[in-house]
Amino acid sequence: MPEETLLSDDFLRQLINVGEVDILIGLPTHNNAGTIQQVTHAIQAGILKCFPRDRAVIINADGGSRDGTPQMVTGVSIDDVWSASKVYALRTLHAVSTEYGSSPEPGRALRTILAAADLLQAKVCVIISADEATIEPDWLQKLVTPVYRDNFDLALPIYQRQRFEGLLMRNVLYPMVRSIYGYRVREPFASDFAISSRLAADFLNQDSWDQDWVRLGPEVSLTVAAIAGSYRICQSFLGVRAHTDPSATDLVLALRRTVGALFASLDANFSLWSKISSSQPVPLIDGHCAIVPEALNINRERLRDMFANGVSELDPVFQYILSPQTLADLHKIATLQVDEFRYPPELWVRTIFEFAASFHQSVINRDHIIQALGPLFRGRALSFLEEISDATEEQIEKNIENLCGQFEQLKPYFLKVWNEKR
Repeated sequence: MPEETLLSDDFLRQLINVGEVDILIGLPTHNNAGTIQQVTHAIQAGILKCFPRDRAVIINADGGSRDGTPQMVTGVSIDDVWSASKVYALRTLHAVSTEYGSSPEPGRALRTILAAADLLQAKVCVIISADEATIEPDWLQKLVTPVYRDNFDLALPIYQRQRFEGLLMRNVLYPMVRSIYGYRVREPFASDFAISSRLAADFLNQDSWDQDWVRLGPEVSLTVAAIAGSYRICQSFLGVRAHTDPSATDLVLALRRTVGALFASLDANFSLWSKISSSQPVPLIDGHCAIVPEALNINRERLRDMFANGVSELDPVFQYILSPQTLADLHKIATLQVDEFRYPPELWVRTIFEFAASFHQSVINRDHIIQALGPLFRGRALSFLEEISDATEEQIEKNIENLCGQFEQLKPYFLKVWNEKR
């Protein structure tokens, strides 16, 4: 897509009026009227408190909202923040909104924001989710400072998660990115992050923006690009994040945006990740991976039935994707009742690696492969929830570490199935 189509004439005029900036805050939105004023106020308060001398702009890339979200971004008065904080900015804080399309598309929203950052020569670009109901003003400082002051290229978040939250992150994304690419990135699919001008320009100039997986999951693609390009990555502890786990709402969409994007990254980066045999820690700034206690409110029988029915109904599909042994093991655990159900880590890792290899070889339509993972993930989620139901924070971390160890130990198996002709 030519860059001029990303930046409309009206948007360009607004950006020219803003001029060069130090910090650009990107807000991708779509019908976020319920939270956007709170988010915008928190951003303004963060600028006033931490960066009052720096040139800053809020760029809202909207995907066709019909609830007045863009007007709320540009109409929020900074006077309210001034009166509350007793701090005054020494420069004008601009807020600009543009509609990049009539429907939400995460990749195009991010590309629009990065193109604006490039035009305005922003030193750091920070993306904030518009539905973060618990955002605090110091989030901005925690994400921006490592890039703006400490020469990191990508600052990713770590949240204080609830015990049963982030199942997709803990069971697939974190352990797989860690084993494949060798970096212990806890949130490779991040909705809040900061990026340097160097990495932004590199990512913006990639020719993969029109690929479905980048359009749907640019966050994972950005993390992989930073690792592959040997950019400096850190993680910043932000605190509590009250955001709905996508796997609890639209699981297939969540899998497309995360696992699909991760699987799609493997082909182009094979020469890099095939040589990696261990993982290294990523610097963590201010905090740790804390767990918030919560009551388990989940229909265990329903999860078990969705898994068992999926194994039965999708058996012809799984015969293309999975090895005979893995498929036989899945049929075996599909007969277990809830109280005895367990999807062992080793079997789960084999499942994921065989799905990734089949995705690489396109044994069937790639989107169908991602969809077929849905019922199996529900089975693994049930098993994981049972494993940690009464666990302490230390025991939960040990459980996740054990799963990561299984992914790393079985990486030679992944290389084997990756190269097999199916």
